[in-house]
Amino acid sequence: MSAAAPSLTDHVATLDAGAHVTAAAWLKGTAAFALGDGTVLLAKDGATHRATAHPDAAILVAACDGERLVTGGDDGRVAVTGADGSTRDFASTGGAWVDAIALHPGGAVAWSAGKRVTARDDKGRDKLFDAPSSVRGLCFAPKGYRLAMAHYNGATLWFPNLDKEPERLEWKGSHLDVTWSPDGRFVITSMQENALHGWRLLPDKGHMRMSGYPAKTRSLSWSHDGKWLATSGADAVIVWPFDSREGPMGKAPRECGVRPARVARVAFHPKGYVLAAAYEDGCVLLIRLTDASELLVRRAVPESGVTALAWDEAGQRLAFGCEDGAAGVLALPG
Repeated sequence: MSAAAPSLTDHVATLDAGAHVTAAAWLKGTAAFALGDGTVLLAKDGATHRATAHPDAAILVAACDGERLVTGGDDGRVAVTGADGSTRDFASTGGAWVDAIALHPGGAVAWSAGKRVTARDDKGRDKLFDAPSSVRGLCFAPKGYRLAMAHYNGATLWFPNLDKEPERLEWKGSHLDVTWSPDGRFVITSMQENALHGWRLLPDKGHMRMSGYPAKTRSLSWSHDGKWLATSGADAVIVWPFDSREGPMGKAPRECGVRPARVARVAFHPKGYVLAAAYEDGCVLLIRLTDASELLVRRAVPESGVTALAWDEAGQRLAFGCEDGAAGVLALPG
């Protein structure tokens, strides 16, 4: 059980972010924490720097590609912060809150505000799309310039640079987050109704319903090889198998990291079957998927639920942030 798990707490450098941590990310060797007061806290080698990305506004969403942290605020602005602490305006919605942001490996950025989705390619050209309802989640396909968006009654797949009717993936209910499997075969959304829904794009557009969660699933993470999808929303990490053509249908998920608190954030190690799991009571664990063994990263702290979690590219460091402004960076020994 996690109460007796070996501890890595001595390898954690703690930080005081000073505000609710909306997202954590890595800009090469620099940990970046996007905060509810509109600033970005950058931490490297024991030193910190604070950049003001959204003056007098809150950061609502963020995405990172290792080179830039792109944030959206309740000021209707999209901003970019670099590892050197520089910030610049990237786009404006005219005042509407930014609901979701996605980055493409080729340099494109997409963001949503209400029904309006904007995709800006690496040459700075904007394409606009009005979804059937407010878009809460965005995700680029692993290959090609195609965007998935989650909204009421399903998801839409859109090629911004093609004069082609977007593909509608329908399922009744309110869809929140969206993720595309690394091999491009599956699109999965989280739902207001405490469930996940998926579409098997190849070969048959089949539906996949993953239900039974006691709470909403707001954090999803694929294993490095795309064979497992870890999810929050229960008092254990629920890990669905995607190693077959049919996906998880007809198969039971794995459950690991069982604790008397709900899982808030999950993050698969970028190179192995190790999961970082963070809980609403502030606890953080590392869990090995093969045998469910656990390592304690942070003990439970009342009123300090974890809201952000991110591995660096090499999988040697883990950043986490909390609702009360507490934060930390784990450096794995050896």
